[in-house]
Amino acid sequence: MGPEDLEQIVRVLPRTADPNILVGLETGDDGAVVRLSAEIAVIQTLDFFMPIVDDPYDFGRIAAANSLSDVYAMGGTPLSALAILGLPVGKLDVSVGARILEGGAAVCAEAGIQVVGGHSIDDAEPKFGLSVTGTVHPERVWRNSTGQAGDILVLTKPIGSGAVTTAIKKDRVSPSVAARAVETMAMLNRGAAEAAAEVGITAATDVTGFSLLGHAIEMADGAGLGLELWSNAMPVLDGATAALVEGIAPGATRRNLAHFGARVDWDSSVDAIQRQLMGDPQTSGGLLLAVSADRRDALIDALKARGALAAAPVGVLTAGKEIRVR
Repeated sequence: MGPEDLEQIVRVLPRTADPNILVGLETGDDGAVVRLSAEIAVIQTLDFFMPIVDDPYDFGRIAAANSLSDVYAMGGTPLSALAILGLPVGKLDVSVGARILEGGAAVCAEAGIQVVGGHSIDDAEPKFGLSVTGTVHPERVWRNSTGQAGDILVLTKPIGSGAVTTAIKKDRVSPSVAARAVETMAMLNRGAAEAAAEVGITAATDVTGFSLLGHAIEMADGAGLGLELWSNAMPVLDGATAALVEGIAPGATRRNLAHFGARVDWDSSVDAIQRQLMGDPQTSGGLLLAVSADRRDALIDALKARGALAAAPVGVLTAGKEIRVR
């Protein structure tokens, strides 16, 4: 499903004026936030998808990390999770479903929470994900729409997982490249979120299916600002560039570039591979953090200290509405 399809679908949902709904549908943020009291707000999020790797345990790990990421992107702390599992009964042994859940539970344990329930169905293809509940102080919610002109955008994981996982399905990558991709996707964004909270940021989102380009544009649009991204500064997952050079790319890359790329003033030096990387749909990608220029170096240091896979300044929010890639 492309971004334009999602926009048409959710358009039918009513918006609410409830003052306790701190974050709802308006800016396409990572989760909903509802204030319960002056001290506590609850974060709600849900995500699930079909397998992107063959190993059921790894699939469960990746899907769980992806779901938990939305809570970290809102500045919150996960509290509990419910599992969503679809399994083709009669085609796959129930042990496959058990391994998927086992992988998901292992990543939840890393996050300090448990899977406390859920729902399963007989489905045509396997699907798995989590509905995660988290908490955050109502005055410390991170949004994707609150960046300021001049803020630097810092990315905390390399991009390119869409290309690499597509190559994995075609058996066109080495076992070592595949293993690095799995570990990248299964890594929690908790450390990156802790670094951001320590330094202080102005806005945040996580980079998932709509690509780095799409989620960066969402941040700019939500803040009523423009955007400049730096293609040469992008951290890239091992194997991604090679896959794209071979013509291996997921269909969502084309849809992302058709939808978001049409708005972009592309510098002539940005080649086709760089464009595809920026439109590459990510699974369990990193956080994209907006930070004031004077705190950029402190954020980079804090991310490195917490073992973030990347701490890369990849762009800047600008006055005006122009979207540029240089």
